[in-house]
Amino acid sequence: MKYLIIGLGNPGPEYADTRHNIGFQVLDHLAGIAEARFSPDRYGDRAEMRHKGRTFILIKPSTFMNLSGKAVRYWMDKENIPAERVLVITDDLALPFGAIRIKPSGGAGGHNGLTSIIQLLGSEAFPRLRFGIGSDFARGRQSDYVLGGWNETERKTLPERIELAAKAVFQFGLLGVDQAMNGFNKR
Repeated sequence: MKYLIIGLGNPGPEYADTRHNIGFQVLDHLAGIAEARFSPDRYGDRAEMRHKGRTFILIKPSTFMNLSGKAVRYWMDKENIPAERVLVITDDLALPFGAIRIKPSGGAGGHNGLTSIIQLLGSEAFPRLRFGIGSDFARGRQSDYVLGGWNETERKTLPERIELAAKAVFQFGLLGVDQAMNGFNKR
């Protein structure tokens, strides 16, 4: 069975270590576990890994955040993967730093990447893993915060939170979205 794991972010070195690119960071961690390598492909960088009999296709879109839907739609069609076996990993300002929330569907919550995906799929019914980045920014500074790097306190615990998100991805693939929600939404 195949699963499509899309990590949202922006391509390019200037965005590499920013809060908005947590989706890319989680996918890099997953690929590292399996010693899989990303290769440039259509609409993004692609890696493939196996875990306990499941195939995980990892995609880091090259379309920039606001056009993420193009990459998701293309790879769902190309790999013939239904929405219930797609997991979109994204940053979330509404959650405290490092919190993980998995949902089987839902709105965009003001996130431009999710808005693009919902528009191109014509549906909100796809699982997502929201990674909390907190909201410690001054009024009117949201963009700078989201596109900014992690602070020193966050950097200390970021690796363990990324590891937790990676475990949630595996549980999603092995046991489904409901079990992943039960196992990780409280941690």
